[in-house]
Amino acid sequence: MKIMILGADGYLGWPTAVDLAFKGYNLMLVDNYLKRKLMSKYKKKPLVSSPKLNKKVSLLNKRKCNVDYSNIDCTKFINLNKLVASFKPDAVIHYAELPSAPYSMIGYDESWTTLQNNLQTTLNLIWSIKNLKKSCHIIKLGTMGEYGTPNIDIEEGWINIKHNGRKDKFMYPRQASSLYHTSKIMDTDLLWFYVRMFQMQVTDLMQGPVYGILENEFMEINNLHNTYSYDEIFGTVLNRFIVQATTKQPLTVYGSGNQIRGYINIKDCLKCIELAIKNPPDNGDMNIYNQFTEQFSVNQLAYKIKKALKKIDIDVVITKINNPRKEKEKHYYNAKNNSLMKLGLKPTLLTNDEIIKIAQYVLKYKKNIDKSIINPKTKWV
Repeated sequence: MKIMILGADGYLGWPTAVDLAFKGYNLMLVDNYLKRKLMSKYKKKPLVSSPKLNKKVSLLNKRKCNVDYSNIDCTKFINLNKLVASFKPDAVIHYAELPSAPYSMIGYDESWTTLQNNLQTTLNLIWSIKNLKKSCHIIKLGTMGEYGTPNIDIEEGWINIKHNGRKDKFMYPRQASSLYHTSKIMDTDLLWFYVRMFQMQVTDLMQGPVYGILENEFMEINNLHNTYSYDEIFGTVLNRFIVQATTKQPLTVYGSGNQIRGYINIKDCLKCIELAIKNPPDNGDMNIYNQFTEQFSVNQLAYKIKKALKKIDIDVVITKINNPRKEKEKHYYNAKNNSLMKLGLKPTLLTNDEIIKIAQYVLKYKKNIDKSIINPKTKWV
């Protein structure tokens, strides 16, 4: 299969590329390094730096992989359209969006950059596929944050409604708590509109916060690490907590710590992507899967880390700080996640051993950690 990966330089994009390349897929990697530029602008940096795609692709192809790359801006329709026309992908994995709720809430410029980048890229991809190869399967990374925290169970994308004696099936209501998550709702609506109108094939993966590292010999020996971010803008909570723990800083729990979300190990993200590739919807259908494996409150995460790292003689302190976000801190949360399990996903659970593996990776590069970028400076209100 010929697969195009948009946003192939990122925390998920690069591991996905390595995983699929060694499984024999013919890949076109696409990235314009916007996230790198923003991290530099806001003085954030990943745990370990990594070369750009030209060097990465060269090393992959020395291992007899079939990979190419293109440095284009996907918000420019003519660029993306030309690339789709020449490569003719069987599937496109769409990671090319700014993945940060805090960034989207900094100010007007950041909010507009988030909307413009995310929505224009999605619309350009839709039109390129619609015009050039409608049989191509679009796999878009969505987010569980689209749903918010409703006081009812969260179904997988769809909900059956009975009203005044009649019934129908609708897309599950969304109510995000950041502009970034709102942009992802708009993505979903755009994709569903074009699926209905033009009989396209789309899978939307509603992913929870991701944590962890990919244990891959090729990436390790060539220093081609994925971008493990731990700062307050681009770092996810569990990755950030482990960096705090290994540098003997308190784990900073926002507000009450009772906020519940669905979490997933990065290794399982890659499994879900391949399951989506191998199980495309019919023309005119849209698969929506809730892509997480376990639900925890922030307090539960913090105490899991404390318990696990005690086994390697790291004493963890947990502290609560004023919540910089505007969100419900005590709420009902019960999201369904059966579909990917039925397709064959065997979850990697957040055990003590998994936490210790991540901590040992962080300790290996401890000298790179900048403690000043961890605590929140961005406030929703």
